[in-house]
Formats: sequence, C-alpha cells, structure tokens
Amino acid sequence: MYEFKERDAYRFSQHVGITAQTRNGQLHFYKCPYCNGSKNNGNPDCFAIDLKTGMFKCLRASCGVTGNMITLSRDFDFSLGTETDEYYRPRKKYRKLPTPKEPYVPKDPAIRYLESRGVSGETAHKYEITVQNKNENILVFPFYDDRGVLQFVKYRKTDFVKDRDKNKEWCEKGCKPILFGMKQCNEKFDRLIVTEGQLDSLSVASAGLENAVSVPNGAQGFTWIPYCFNWVAKFQEIVVFGDFEKGHMTLLEDFQRRFPNKIRHVREQDYQGCKDANELLQKHGSTAVRQAVEKAVMVPVQRVLPLADVENVNIYELPKLKTGIRELDRTLYGGLPFGMVCVIAGKRGDGKSTVASWIMANATEQGYPTFAYSGELPNYLYKSWFDFQIAGRNHITENRTDFGTVNRFIAKRNQELINAWYREQAYIYDSRIIDTDEQEDLLKSVTRAIMQYGIRVVLIDNLMTAMYIDEKQGTDKYDQQGRFVRELTKIAIRYDVLILLVAHRRKNVSSPDANDEVSGSGDITNLAGITLSYDRGDKDDIKNDRMTEEQRKLIIAKNRLFGKINLNGIILSYDEKSKRVYGPRDDVNVQFGWDRSDGFEQAGDMEIPF
Repeated sequence: MYEFKERDAYRFSQHVGITAQTRNGQLHFYKCPYCNGSKNNGNPDCFAIDLKTGMFKCLRASCGVTGNMITLSRDFDFSLGTETDEYYRPRKKYRKLPTPKEPYVPKDPAIRYLESRGVSGETAHKYEITVQNKNENILVFPFYDDRGVLQFVKYRKTDFVKDRDKNKEWCEKGCKPILFGMKQCNEKFDRLIVTEGQLDSLSVASAGLENAVSVPNGAQGFTWIPYCFNWVAKFQEIVVFGDFEKGHMTLLEDFQRRFPNKIRHVREQDYQGCKDANELLQKHGSTAVRQAVEKAVMVPVQRVLPLADVENVNIYELPKLKTGIRELDRTLYGGLPFGMVCVIAGKRGDGKSTVASWIMANATEQGYPTFAYSGELPNYLYKSWFDFQIAGRNHITENRTDFGTVNRFIAKRNQELINAWYREQAYIYDSRIIDTDEQEDLLKSVTRAIMQYGIRVVLIDNLMTAMYIDEKQGTDKYDQQGRFVRELTKIAIRYDVLILLVAHRRKNVSSPDANDEVSGSGDITNLAGITLSYDRGDKDDIKNDRMTEEQRKLIIAKNRLFGKINLNGIILSYDEKSKRVYGPRDDVNVQFGWDRSDGFEQAGDMEIPF
C-alpha cells in the first residue's frame, strides 16, 4: 500500500520538468502537466499538489483534472518505487482464457454438492458452477469480469481428505486475479457484499441478496485490487462478510485501508457462533444470512467519536498548574491547564526564560514531574538558575570577589537537600549530544520521558534552538515550525501534559495583538492553548508610574479554554538574588518543600565554591 511522501511531489516536478514553488502547504506548478496550461501573470497558480495528502488538482476551470500520486504515476510513467509500481501499475502479462459463447450449464454432481452445502441449484446456474469433465469430484468456479470476459478459474476438491490430498483448492496458472461474481452483479452500484470464499458468496446469493462477490486467493491475497479497484470504487458501500474466528474478521482491515467506499461489516453476534456465511446458511437458514447482511454496521472512523459519548467535564474544575504568580492563576481560574501548549513570548533578554523556569520550579513544588529542554544554556547553567529559584533568597549566600563583584551560591548542605528533593521529579534533555536530527530526537525524548517518568510539565526553551531546519525537505522553516508545534500539541493532548514553549518576538514589529508578534510560523500561536507575552513596559507605563524600568509586564494574549485575556498586563518584579519573579500579592520568600525552615545555613557549614 502506497503512503504519500512529500519528496515524491518534488520528484514528480523534476520528472515532468516543470518548475514548482511551495506555498501554504502545497506545491504549486507553473503549468499543468495535463493541459500544459498556465496563467499569464507568471505565478505558479495553475496546478497544485497537496503536500499532506498527495492529492492534486488543475486550477484552470477548462481542465480541472484531479487525482493522487498513483494517478500521476500511471499517467506520466512516474516511478513510486519498484514494489509500488508493480502493485499499482503491473506489467505482468496474463493468459487469455477462451470465454464460452454460451453460459456453462452446471452438471448434476456440482448441483448435488452445492445443495448439500445449502446453495440452491438456481444459484449454481446463475454463477455457472460445474465440475471437470473427467473428475466429478472437482468443482469449477469461473471468474468473469464485469464485461463478461473469463479471466480466472478456480478449482475445489469436493471430497478433500487432509491426510490424503495435497490441495483442497487451486487455480489455473497465469490467469488475471479478479473477484468472483463480478459478471452476476447488477449495475446499480448501491451495495457490494464481499466474502472470503466462493461458497460463502454463493450462500449470500442463495439467501436472495444481490452483488455478492468473493476474493480469488483467500484473505491475504490482494493481487486482484489493481484490476478491480475502479469497479469496486463505484459502489456506494461495501459490506464485509469475512470469516470470523477468535474475535477477528478477515478482509475488514484491508478493505478499510484500501478502498474509499463506505464500509460496513457483519456484527459478531450475527454469525451466531459460525465461522462464515456458508456455515451460517447451513445451520440457521437463509433468513439468518439476510439478517446478518441487513444488520451490518458502519466501521467506526478512527479517532471519530459521537459527541454524546464524550465525557462531561466542568472546565473550571480541570486540574491546573499553579504558576506561583497569583494574579495570573486568578485570571486563569486556578492556573495553567494541562493538555495544551502554552507559548511564552518575549523579546531577547527580557526574561521569558526566567518566568518559564519559575513556573517549572512551582510545578516541582506541587509534585508534578518536569522535563526541560534548554537550547541556549548548558545544562549546568540551567540547573544553577533553577536551583536559585528553588532555594529562595534566604538560602542564598553573597560575598564579594577580588574584583568587587557579587558572588552568590547555595551552601553545600542545602544543595544536597535540593538535589535529593527533586531527584525523581525534575529531568532535563541531555544537550551535550549534538545531532543534526535533534528535533526528531527531542520529540521522541519528550514522549519517552512522559511515559517512563510520568512527566506532567514540559519546557521547550526555545523554539528556534529546538528546531533543526532541514532545507532538503523542500519546505521553508515556517512550515517545519508549524509541524513541530503541531507534534507538541498532539503530545500535550495525548498524554494530558502541559508544554511550555518559549518563543522570541519578531524584530521591529509592533502589533496590538501579541499573538501576531511571535516570531515564526502563524501556527505557533494558532495551535497554542494559551499565549503569554512577557516584556518591558512601554513609555506610557513608565511615565504614568504604572511600572518601573526594572519591572516586566505579563500579558495573557490568548486563552482558548476560558476566553478571558488580560491585555493591560500583570506587573511583575524580579529578585536578582533568587532569580524569582513575583507580583504585588506574591511572597517572594515563599519556602519550597525541600526545607521549610527559615534563615541561612551557619557559616561553618558552608563550602565556598572558589
């Protein structure tokens, strides 16, 4: 089964020699390879391939051709790989069987055998089932295509004994594999009933149901699809009536994956303990077979739920992470909610990493395991900053160096207590291993850490260092950023974790909407559940004494869960000694769980780190 790869679209552009350009997730061609038409404005707006699905369309109304990469492969002799080409564009030459001028008339041994299996003589005549001239114990199944041409012949030994006979069923060599019963189907194309064995499709027909077909080579043999795909695709829906054993139905998964039709399947209870349609016919009669088909149910669409089945949740009572900034938590009805990405944006040097680290420290205090990626700081520097916030100013010692500068450190005993306190709570990405595939590795590491360590809060600081831009992919960095953030969003939703994503603000851009000022793809803030902007105040804020030059303003620019935002900003101060940020109602000296005592370590217990 072919799976679309983005590079195939670019290879096709080279194959047909038409220049193309990437825009909005599509590869736009300067002319259509089918009609050779192009637009006079010189823009690549004539023919486009969707880089997510592989579907294409000519944008000229006079052409309007559509299809997918398989269509392009067939129409332009474009290779999608040896195995794919052989499957979708087979070059194998099959035998031409002589189509009888008159329908085969079933011989009596064939009718007797079929009737012993519950299949009517009328059905035997309709499907032209007979036996070999010299072997009355060998049943003959002729496979006609929808035009009535004989393409395939299958045989079945009616007196098969496992220890005596080599094969129960076999086929004529070198014949084109097609579905059994195509000739006997009507042309209304409303419903097609598919079974595994020929006796099963004959049983369905004997029960008075039309359009019953069966596959030529068993449940695992799908060589027939290239020759029957277009015909099968005409039907509005397909009912799969495969063999049912050990809680599994044959054929169903492959039909779901390979055909665009509406797919239904017979319910397990309607098999009534039988393996297949023929056994159901023999034990319970025609009515049971008909009801099994008529009660067939839709195959649930993967990842689609009836809305009524979704659990009722009070969004105001969802678990949330308290950030340590009381006014922010109040506005968000308790803090940052899990299951989404929170973007923290700001200009370089304004302290967005500090506020992100402070939130992580508070997550650790609340017992949530955390995982951090710090792309701009070595791990030891991130840890130092984090530990200062955990320790608090009352547990940080200051002295003067020989150069007159302030040296700050945490006493050895306190550092040991802090390390022991968060040993199984706080984790960090090992950035010492430099790999060009860091982006993919980071996503895998995040997922593995969530699964193995129970991580609930993830920090990615920051987007640009986490992103490895692969120019060979043919898409620009904004498209790749969008995909990266989309993967983070999936992880957040799938594992119900909170992901903090630090992002830079655009240079020399001023907008009333902070979401517009985030540097990079628009998908960054579109996919985020919450966007926070952390910046210096503007001239009016300082002039009106709303804040000082040293303070920062935290703006809630987007709040998907509640819709409540705060564009005026929450004024926060910064404590240089402990690296903590705090609002007017916050206690900058709040103690964390590693040590609930107050005061400094005694000087005699300290180890001077120089």
